[in-house]
Amino acid sequence: MSMRVFQRVMDERSFAAAARAMDLSPAVVTRLVADLEEHLGARLLHRSTRKLAPTEAGESYLRRVRAILQDIDEADAMAGSLTQELSGVLHVLCQPVLATHIVAPMVAPFRQHYPNIQLDIAVDAFVEPQLEDYDIALFATEAAYDGDIIARKIVSTQAILVASPAYLRRKGAPQQPRDLVEHECLRLKGVHTRASRWRMQHIHAEVAPVELDMPATLASNHIDTLLRASLEGAGIAAASVELVAPFLAAGQLVRVLPEWITGEFILLAALPTRKFLPQRTRVFLDFLVEHTRHAVGSVIPGDTGIHEALRTQQASAL
Repeated sequence: MSMRVFQRVMDERSFAAAARAMDLSPAVVTRLVADLEEHLGARLLHRSTRKLAPTEAGESYLRRVRAILQDIDEADAMAGSLTQELSGVLHVLCQPVLATHIVAPMVAPFRQHYPNIQLDIAVDAFVEPQLEDYDIALFATEAAYDGDIIARKIVSTQAILVASPAYLRRKGAPQQPRDLVEHECLRLKGVHTRASRWRMQHIHAEVAPVELDMPATLASNHIDTLLRASLEGAGIAAASVELVAPFLAAGQLVRVLPEWITGEFILLAALPTRKFLPQRTRVFLDFLVEHTRHAVGSVIPGDTGIHEALRTQQASAL
């Protein structure tokens, strides 16, 4: 700050004029120049009632100061342009299932809108996002997640039950949760989950949840394995709305027990900081939100997940 004030005083040849130009008080300008002289141990200005002129040391210092401040201004402009430009490489860290079913389908339309942004997507089955080398980390977690991270919620979602039309023609559709014990169920397992238990929640809070213990025909920690098996008619699987929306829209899967869900989740985008986000990061997040909500809304509009379109689809598939 002192260097800029000194340069402006020299340009204006007046403390008062420099103060007006920089929206500072004359006393502050005088003090900053005095502090600079004290720091340098050299007198920079000849002061008189009629004029203000640099000393020999002040003249030499001013030349160097102009060059230094110009370099700083150019560096600031370059950094600002990189933040504002819709170009460059966007580094994304993503869970495998989200990379396959959420991010990959949006690459082509995103690139049509922003052809100068390149995507570098790293896929890793992490639990807590590690952001040292990434602009965004995408992960799905339970709705009650309370991690100590900076994150933007992309969408809230539900896990619903689905099956192929072929399976439902062969086995019939369950009419209530307890009918599931008579079906071939495909279950996701993990470190903290039991492959034999489903906790069913009704969309109306006054209806009590139902917990079911049943053997899983297929248990796996890989959701794509379960999804593929369900598409091939192996049984009933639970998956988030975002993952199955395209298959529901295409008629490859049908929602089972449409008034029940097996969990609530959120898709989060963890960020390295709230401030100074590059513009390419902002437009990617906005595009991701719009793409994800549109994909779900085209099949399951609204918030409750109970829609006559799905009931009609289910009935026609049987």
